[in-house]
Amino acid sequence: MDFTRVTHLLTDKGIAFSENRPLSEFTSFHIGGPAALMVFPGSVDEAAAALTILREESCERVTVLGNGTNLLAADEGYDGAVVVLSGMKNITFADGLLRADAGVSVTALSGKAAKLSLTGLEFAYGIPGTVGGGIYMNAGAYGGEMAQVVAASRWYDLDTGEVGVTVGDAHGFSYRRSCYMGSRRVVFSADFRLEPGNAEEITARMNDYMSRRREKQPLEYPSAGSVFKRGNGFITAKLIEEAGLKGRSVGGAQVSEKHAGFIVNRGGARAADVLALIGIIKSTVKEKFGAEIECEVRYLR
Repeated sequence: MDFTRVTHLLTDKGIAFSENRPLSEFTSFHIGGPAALMVFPGSVDEAAAALTILREESCERVTVLGNGTNLLAADEGYDGAVVVLSGMKNITFADGLLRADAGVSVTALSGKAAKLSLTGLEFAYGIPGTVGGGIYMNAGAYGGEMAQVVAASRWYDLDTGEVGVTVGDAHGFSYRRSCYMGSRRVVFSADFRLEPGNAEEITARMNDYMSRRREKQPLEYPSAGSVFKRGNGFITAKLIEEAGLKGRSVGGAQVSEKHAGFIVNRGGARAADVLALIGIIKSTVKEKFGAEIECEVRYLR
């Protein structure tokens, strides 16, 4: 698609953008070819304006990113528009609710909650994603998940331009799922209902979780976090390890020697390497244990 008119309209609105920018710069895997257009709104209003321009100009291929932490981008790139929300970082606290823009990192949000002596978000400290992505996939760790703390979320519908609010149980949260999956609604911000707590105790729990992450996870290499979902009655990473796949490599992609649930970029990995390795893992686990394992990493192409 020719984005000439779109870029003129974005310029008129003062919204930042780049053309043919490598997606590898915006994914935690550090993998991915160029996107035809990347848009960088700095606020909810700019995001709504940018998405409205893309919708009204009939841009058929539009995707939205936060920190790109649960994403594998194709080597060939993406011939559409990518709207990056990580510049939307506003956080406020009023009427007992902590409100955050979709681009706020969940680690930063949990840190803010600790400073306000609010408990409930400690589990999120160290999760590399954003509020938008965290709600989209009901991110969780150490017994906590977004479902426990999200009171409401505001969204924009890519198809209609409608804006609205989802409240409480209407989020449809379950394991690594929410009502946003399979829809065209983009999370713009969210309210979190937390409980008063002791700041020192909250910080101690956060530091404990971070210490455990550093000990068990390969944070020294680019990755997309845990590649596979938890199995029905089994721990997927344990099966991968028991299948003898720790350290298995294809090109620059490797099953982490530290945590078998992670695929890491040891240097120069391509999306094709990661996909091939995922295929090996799935087929080997199926052959050895009869278990079907499911990816939670999204593939953008």
